[in-house]
Amino acid sequence: MAVLIDTNVVLDWLLEREPFSQQAKQIMEACIRRKFFGFLASHTLLNIFYIVRKHKTVQERKEIILMLCDKFTVVGINEEMIVSAVKNDAWADLEDGLQMQCALDSGVDCIVTRDPKGFESSKIKIFSPASFIDTFLH
Repeated sequence: MAVLIDTNVVLDWLLEREPFSQQAKQIMEACIRRKFFGFLASHTLLNIFYIVRKHKTVQERKEIILMLCDKFTVVGINEEMIVSAVKNDAWADLEDGLQMQCALDSGVDCIVTRDPKGFESSKIKIFSPASFIDTFLH
């Protein structure tokens, strides 16, 4: 099964953000162990590199990005995807719209996000971390 992991779940795992870190850890480790085919949008990596700067050195952040590139399939964005997300009235949040475009482009089965309301018009199944764990990891 192929799953796109939203930025917030990756950050919960990396930064051990409570109360979300344990669920994020289960999901990320399942992808790293290849129980699922994990996908990340390319802009997720850019966001992570920037957001984590207060907690990690440049070298540590580079190592994180390289590890994520090794363990996950990274889906790039292009001009067509950006224009499509911007023109889609169902997507008020550009980042969520780009996550969806990446998910559609890569043909994943679902998206795991802590922001399911941001994906209400999704054509792809959306799971919260808890519902994903309950459905696929128990």
